[in-house]
Amino acid sequence: MEKLEVTGAKKLKGTIKISGSKNSSLPILAATLLSSKKIKIYNLPKVEDIETMILLLRSLGSKIKYNKKNKSVDISNLKNIKTFASYNLVKTMRAGIIVLGPLLARFNRAKVSLPGGCAIGARPVDIHLKALSKLGVKYKIVQGYIYAEAPKGLIGNVIKFPKISVGATENLIIAASLAKGETILKNCAIEPEIEDLINFLRKMGCNIKWTGKRTVKILGVKSLKDLNYKIMFDRIEAGTYMIASALTGGNLKIINIIPKIIKTEIDILKKVGATIRIKGTKLRIIGRKKIKNIKLTTSPYPGFPTDLQAQLMVLLCKSFGRSEIIERIFENRFMHASELNRMGAKIKILGNKAVIEGNINFNAAELMATDLRASVSLILAALTAKGKSIVNRIYHLDRGYENIEKKLKNVGAKIRRIS
Repeated sequence: MEKLEVTGAKKLKGTIKISGSKNSSLPILAATLLSSKKIKIYNLPKVEDIETMILLLRSLGSKIKYNKKNKSVDISNLKNIKTFASYNLVKTMRAGIIVLGPLLARFNRAKVSLPGGCAIGARPVDIHLKALSKLGVKYKIVQGYIYAEAPKGLIGNVIKFPKISVGATENLIIAASLAKGETILKNCAIEPEIEDLINFLRKMGCNIKWTGKRTVKILGVKSLKDLNYKIMFDRIEAGTYMIASALTGGNLKIINIIPKIIKTEIDILKKVGATIRIKGTKLRIIGRKKIKNIKLTTSPYPGFPTDLQAQLMVLLCKSFGRSEIIERIFENRFMHASELNRMGAKIKILGNKAVIEGNINFNAAELMATDLRASVSLILAALTAKGKSIVNRIYHLDRGYENIEKKLKNVGAKIRRIS
């Protein structure tokens, strides 16, 4: 099994180009199932989750030409699409559930495995299913599979999500795009990746518009169009490398971004003491010797993202004073804390709150990744530790970070993949 060997205590300097967004690409790829037209998608990240989604779409009958060099796909979905998404392909990523909406919208039936992904807490699909039932879907769950059908087709309705859910918002927007009549979705997630999905669907010919901060109106359409579409940048990857620069006292230029989308992350890193200069689609972040302690709570966009919580925790271990992070999205997302403590951190977990005593020096160690974002947090910690650290189970990392060793090597890190 592959591992990463990281030799730390180096400042990162240079330029990092940010890849396309994994969290945007996955629902957009799923949404291609709505159409029998020709679709070309650019700027896909070269990560395992994208490979898995393409395999899933191919298993359903999508005709896909995947150009890894150009990071693009050409898709044509004829009428002989299957409606069965197997466990073998859905088990590794929660985004697999997003094929449910388009299959029901186009074919009025679907059999989809319950999803997998990182073990960071419950991700119940009941929000998806209860919302779809209001569009006329009948469903049952048998032996880990969702059996769903819409005998009269999907019919528009007014739906208020009981809590903000990115996945459910995506699934329902896609499904309602072909439903009969008007659908109004309330209490929607408003992450930039959802806006990217809506932009894609609009270009495809769907009728979608925001009527309030978290309310969207969708008029079902009967025909769709060919389209070419470029995926947005990965804001979590951008935030990760920004934190790496602040952590190592580095000087990184981050390019291929839209700074206003990551305003919250920029503001937090300025608050802890980093210097950030913005120019167009790039920024420069310079880490300072003194890192300030803060209190922070993760929350849905535009709040601080849960997907950067583990990385920020590493940075706060080096701050002067005590910091606190409250995790409000997933209930089991502090599993990296015990590994960081093995490296010399002083972190106490009190329910959904992490109390971080700062001003510590990380020690090199052999480490075990537990999920995608935890794995990268261990690499960040190892970058500041004296000596060699080994990070195991990096298949988590490969699900969401494109060429991470190459990107870090190019800015001065000493990191290599070993067997």
